[in-house]
Amino acid sequence: IARPFVGQPGAFERTSNRRDYSLSPFEDTVLDNIKNSNLDVIGVGKIEDIFNKQGITEAIHTKDNMDGVDQTINYMKKENNGLIFTNLVDFDSKYGHRRDVKGYKEALEEFDARIPEILENMEEDDILIINSDHGNDPTYKGTDHTREYIPMLICGKNVKSGLNLGTRSSFADIGATVADLLNVKMPKHGNSFKNDIIK
Repeated sequence: IARPFVGQPGAFERTSNRRDYSLSPFEDTVLDNIKNSNLDVIGVGKIEDIFNKQGITEAIHTKDNMDGVDQTINYMKKENNGLIFTNLVDFDSKYGHRRDVKGYKEALEEFDARIPEILENMEEDDILIINSDHGNDPTYKGTDHTREYIPMLICGKNVKSGLNLGTRSSFADIGATVADLLNVKMPKHGNSFKNDIIK
């Protein structure tokens, strides 16, 4: 990960131009399966970097969480068909790793205030999945990732309400469900919960 910074010794500040230099996935991912089905795979934030551009049809980098929300909503308003995959990196890089409890709280509240706007821009058959990709408890010692289970919230007009999916066997279940919802080739890993959530 390259994290550019500006300033003088003792007062450096990171810029928003972070870049992840990743290995290409060792086999096709759900993103490849979506792209190979002639559907859109739009990466917002550092998604393009994480997958080394593989399986992405369009991408935009963002400067912070709220820019990520803005760009996501911009794509939601456009004619596209497939997946919009957004990473809001501030939770991780600015607050989780930095163990900034107050900043994390405020970032959650800021994102929470934007959820109604996201919901208002969803089409009849759109499904929103909100999850993290790992633990990063801002109250824990050190700066490394932490090991709690990730949260997962799912909503849409065709999604059952009040459903508890319990503790899943794998993070890969989300990818399998996305593939299943888009009717593309299923990945090798993960179990879809599409039939559990759709009305």
